[in-house]
Amino acid sequence: MMLDREMLPNMPLKAFLLGVVLLLFGGCIGSSSENTLSEQSEVKIPDFSFYDVKSQTPEFIGYFHSIKLTPEQEKIKWEVLKSIPAPCCSDYPVLTCCCECNLAKSVWGLSNYLIAEHNYNAEQLERAVREWIKFTNPSGYTGDACYSPGGCYRSFGSNGCGGMTEENLIL
Repeated sequence: MMLDREMLPNMPLKAFLLGVVLLLFGGCIGSSSENTLSEQSEVKIPDFSFYDVKSQTPEFIGYFHSIKLTPEQEKIKWEVLKSIPAPCCSDYPVLTCCCECNLAKSVWGLSNYLIAEHNYNAEQLERAVREWIKFTNPSGYTGDACYSPGGCYRSFGSNGCGGMTEENLIL
């Protein structure tokens, strides 16, 4: 349906603009069939907790290297991580990030671990990854750390990538 100013001459400008916004972004709200995984159903995550960024980050990065997923498990990981923006460079999904920074590797390793060792499904994995990202920086990420001076070499809590090599974790 097209909504233009001539069709609604008595409508106040603010109401007209609100209508346009709702039409443009209406697919993101309510009954859209393209809801995110977490909106599709209630998510119950088996007992797993995040308690220390400094000890868990290298642990999760280790899982990225040591746990190999089956093709079916990779499909779950791919489905979930392609739908979550990379916290340090939101132009990319966390599945690919813009580089192999320590933040991205921690998400990939956490995903491998939860899928392989705890049999997480897509909904559980999405919730866990989002919780890990939030745990690493409770203030939130701006999504542009990779494009700002020093962003790749700042800690997670300072809106950074945590470094580019595992040997030099910046936490």
